[in-house]
Amino acid sequence: MINLIPQEVKTVLQALNDANFEAYIVGGCVRDLTVDRTPKDWDITTNAKPNQIQEIFPDNFYENNFGTVGVKVKPFLKNINKKNREHDVIEVTTYRIETTYSDNRRPDEVKFAKTLKEDLSRRDFTMNALALDIDNNLIDPYNGADDIYKKLICAVGNPIERFDEDALRMMRAVRFGAELNFTVEQKTFDAIKEKNELLKNISIERVRDEFVKIIMSNHTSHGIQMLHDTGLLQHFLPELELGIGVEQNHHHTLTVWEHNLKALETCPSKKLEVRLATLFHDIGKPESKRGKGRDCTFYNHEYISERITKKIMKRLRFSTKVSQKTTLLVRNHMFYYNVDEVTETSVRRLIKKVGLKNMKDLMAVRIGDRLGSGTPKAKPYKLRHFEYMVDKVSKDPISVKMLKLNGDIMIKDLDFKPGPQIGAILNVLLAEVIEDPTKNTLEYLSKRAISLKEENLNTLQNLAKEKIKEKQKEDDQNIKKKHWVK
Repeated sequence: MINLIPQEVKTVLQALNDANFEAYIVGGCVRDLTVDRTPKDWDITTNAKPNQIQEIFPDNFYENNFGTVGVKVKPFLKNINKKNREHDVIEVTTYRIETTYSDNRRPDEVKFAKTLKEDLSRRDFTMNALALDIDNNLIDPYNGADDIYKKLICAVGNPIERFDEDALRMMRAVRFGAELNFTVEQKTFDAIKEKNELLKNISIERVRDEFVKIIMSNHTSHGIQMLHDTGLLQHFLPELELGIGVEQNHHHTLTVWEHNLKALETCPSKKLEVRLATLFHDIGKPESKRGKGRDCTFYNHEYISERITKKIMKRLRFSTKVSQKTTLLVRNHMFYYNVDEVTETSVRRLIKKVGLKNMKDLMAVRIGDRLGSGTPKAKPYKLRHFEYMVDKVSKDPISVKMLKLNGDIMIKDLDFKPGPQIGAILNVLLAEVIEDPTKNTLEYLSKRAISLKEENLNTLQNLAKEKIKEKQKEDDQNIKKKHWVK
């Protein structure tokens, strides 16, 4: 694994060792190396005290009470998007132990420890209680590597005590399960079920952040199911659980709960708003349900789902931007489209209501909805035809509006009189631009318009219209081929 460790990290380890201090890479970065993931950040633990760390690394900052010194190094983290950044940071923390946790979140006091084993004993899960020295020796006092091999999330020591210390660890257990496709070990799972009420002591923003990571994971439905099974979901998203056991009509084989999770699992988008909308798109169905059996109805459930989604987004304190986009997609996910019934005008109305930039995202919600219903095809012909229509009506039409010259300029600057002559000349110019787009400059078109001013334009205009129609037909055929429609 040491060969996978960036030189900047090894340099920090070596500097601490050269100063006669112990130093180990620790925690999540060692776990990520073990499961072949690229670490997002790098943490080092050492028996050096903060003031000693600062002496070794003068370019640092120390702005906390937890013994963590930020050591500035040249940029090396590949997952950070900031361009031209001055430095990256490696966090170097003194061995420490933590005392009581009165608020189920933060230690009342942090004390420095003497040994690595003491430091590792305070970690949350065995897979995060791993350390690696510069010689590639793995220190694993709690058999974390074995748990990783077994794909188990297991608390360090007594899980009840770990969750009493920090209740957010319960959400982290589920999040790791969703990100890594791991299972929560039985004793740890039972402890979460017993202690799930402690989640109420955690700020909703921290709960939301863990929930977002679950939503954005590769095994998101697995994570949501675990949130329910452990009892955590009821404390911040009870509306979703109302769909459990709610059977649907002949269009569905799954319950509302099962359908929402399956839709999320099959959603093709990686955008947070789209995934949230896919999870919430039918959250209003239990309230809207009328009747029983395969003939029940859910009229206007999209509007009820929108109302509930707004309430959830506000409660979880999502940004206004994320909230508005999510509710917009939920409200419009039921857009109607049949090839022979929907006109270009109705598609334009939908684009105006949803926004052209959101149409792809709306389609992603619809695809998740379809696949979540057990439909084998994500895009049947009518949805491909819908995409074709969106593409068609959203493109600039082949018209004189494309020209750099217009009637106002011709009247103001070229001494033309208002009348049909202007339209006739513009059509002729458009035909020329279709043949040679480089001619679409104000200078060329102005000179050409003046030269046509005294011409008999009837014949030229008829030819121009023919050329324009041919181009429109050609463009339409190309768009149809793009979307595989006839």
